[in-house]
Amino acid sequence: MGKGLRELGVKDFLEAGLSVAEAIEFDGVLREIVSLCVSSTDIWRQIVTRRVLKPSHPHSFHQLVYYSLYQSSSNASHHADPPLYWFPSLEQARISNLGHVMETYGPKLFGSSYKDPITSYPLMHKFSVDNPQEYWSIVLKELSVSFIEAPRCILDTSDPSKHGGTWLPGSVLNIADCCLQPCARPYKSDDSLAIVWRDEECDDSMVNRMTLKQLRQQVMLVASAIDATFSKGDAIAIDMQMTVNAVVIYLAIVLAGCAVVSIADSFAPKEISSRLRVSKAKGIFTQDFILRGGKKFHLYSRVTEAASCKVIVVPVTGEELGVQLREQDMSWNAFLSTVSQNGRSGGYSPIYQSVDSVTNILFSSGTTGDPKAIPWTQLAPIRSAADGWAAIDIQPGDVYCWPTNLGWVIGPTVLYHCFLNGAALALYHGSPQGSDFGKFVQDAGVTILGTVPSLVKAWKSTQCMEGLDWTKIKAFCSSGETSNVDDDLWLSSKAYYSPIVELCGGTELASSYIAGSPLQPQAFGAFSTASMTTGFVILDENGVAYPEGVPCVGEVGLFPLSLGASDRLLNADHDMVYFKGMPTYKGQVLRRHGDIIKRTVGGYIIVQGRADDTMNLGGIKTSSIEIERVCDRADECISETAAVSVAPPSGGPDQLAIFVVLKKGYVSNAETLKLRFSKAIQSNLNPLFKVSHVKVVGEFPRTASNKILRRVLRDQMKQELSVKSRL
Repeated sequence: MGKGLRELGVKDFLEAGLSVAEAIEFDGVLREIVSLCVSSTDIWRQIVTRRVLKPSHPHSFHQLVYYSLYQSSSNASHHADPPLYWFPSLEQARISNLGHVMETYGPKLFGSSYKDPITSYPLMHKFSVDNPQEYWSIVLKELSVSFIEAPRCILDTSDPSKHGGTWLPGSVLNIADCCLQPCARPYKSDDSLAIVWRDEECDDSMVNRMTLKQLRQQVMLVASAIDATFSKGDAIAIDMQMTVNAVVIYLAIVLAGCAVVSIADSFAPKEISSRLRVSKAKGIFTQDFILRGGKKFHLYSRVTEAASCKVIVVPVTGEELGVQLREQDMSWNAFLSTVSQNGRSGGYSPIYQSVDSVTNILFSSGTTGDPKAIPWTQLAPIRSAADGWAAIDIQPGDVYCWPTNLGWVIGPTVLYHCFLNGAALALYHGSPQGSDFGKFVQDAGVTILGTVPSLVKAWKSTQCMEGLDWTKIKAFCSSGETSNVDDDLWLSSKAYYSPIVELCGGTELASSYIAGSPLQPQAFGAFSTASMTTGFVILDENGVAYPEGVPCVGEVGLFPLSLGASDRLLNADHDMVYFKGMPTYKGQVLRRHGDIIKRTVGGYIIVQGRADDTMNLGGIKTSSIEIERVCDRADECISETAAVSVAPPSGGPDQLAIFVVLKKGYVSNAETLKLRFSKAIQSNLNPLFKVSHVKVVGEFPRTASNKILRRVLRDQMKQELSVKSRL
């Protein structure tokens, strides 16, 4: 074991990369802090609060200080709380969205029990779970949500067949119109900044800007063209990079009373085709090419291989397309020209519909051949925006950037986070993996930066963000994968240890069920709370709930009453998928989610993996069945494959491991099969998936009914990787 922080001196700081002057200065400040503090947590709090660790200091120095201080945590008990790195101040808490509401309503709701937003956060969370009607009546006033016809009530639980209840019954609105209109709270005017962006090929400091009024005009123009080309209620797909045009198209489809079909721009034709078929899409918006890292990749040709419906093609650069279109397809310019041809250039009236009308069809992989098609109603954006309001503290004036795609749930989520909370959306038209993206974050004045852990790992390993100023960032967000502590240490240090708000949820929930909170201390890679209004229990192997607050590990069971959570699937039995076989808790049938989670002594939550065979690769959920179906055909020597995901011993995103049983009489080695599997998966499923481990075995462990025991295989691989790591 290395030295503790109190034992470190100037020599250690010099070896960690500080200059002589910096080492002497830090040593003096550290001695002063140590003399005043008793616990490691208090020492770290003082180090962060006084900003003595600077973004310009080498990462090796940040590592030295953090790990020397918290070195004993690795020997702590299994359920011990993780080390804390960020602490809310009372001043920060009171001006946060949720804190301000608590200061306004807390004394009335809780009487003398109310102290302040930090101390009384558990009271507020419990209130939101026990009294969702009252909580949502407060929060709806804080969001940019306006009804043409107001709801009869917040929640109707009179129909016993609806486990999740009926939310905002009788209400009529258009959620895209809510995004585009000025309002007093949250404050946004026609002149408010709506979108900032930069194209990848621009290497100067220029940042493009669009006001709310300009965005509304663009969306209305495209909505008019949609109205001239399609019919109300049509499903219309988007398979594009998340550019300004893609955002405009998304909002326009919803404004026109149609439903967006979300398709990721990384998908192979087969995956595009299945989503178009399941959603019954009448058309699809795409680009001629994808531009990333200075290279062009074909997109239109992939879409046309999959789609027989009308394709509308946006040029990735300039005004002219770089491809020859099919007869039934349209260029972006030709599509927009339909507005003037049909005499509809004088504006556009939004299509107002009931709150349970479908606005977006998203997909989440299951264990069947087709991905689950999850419809988002107009409730889902409200839930997304409310969780961004409470957990991330998105406010008017914020500039919010999260490199993602409208094909994944985080794309629409970020869009509604911004436009229903009055923040500006920051878009980089290109790859987020290099310094050009980092410079855009700096130049655009980004205050909230969303990430996935694998992207952070790439930034850290390539050192591409060195020398940039990210100190305007007040919060980071992370979702989609398990975070690595050292990567998060690097990321948070770039903004004087701003918090990284961890979010974990699902497409079918329209948001997170566990999260970080601006009103609670935070630990790297851990969740500090259930999301507001979310209740859950942790189930043991017999499906019995552990007592509330007890440290434990088990499968999560969600309380069913959740505004925005799905109540239907387009191609599967919703009740069968999420409720059948789940236990009852306090009179409610729990909702299945599938995560195995650990609750620590202090209530922090750490995700341990999936209860089923769904895996998370690069932030994308997929199933073992889908992977195996492709791998089984990768080589004639293969009899059978089993796919599992495993976390590396050092932590971080899960890695894909393939176990193989060969046909009798055939011989092959792991490295050859690894190449074959990677090529097959990237061609037929997703080019972002990577095979990390392959192992040839004689047979698979199975249940009595002949089902493969993938958990056993996963445990075997974990043990092998752990042994290799120690060696």
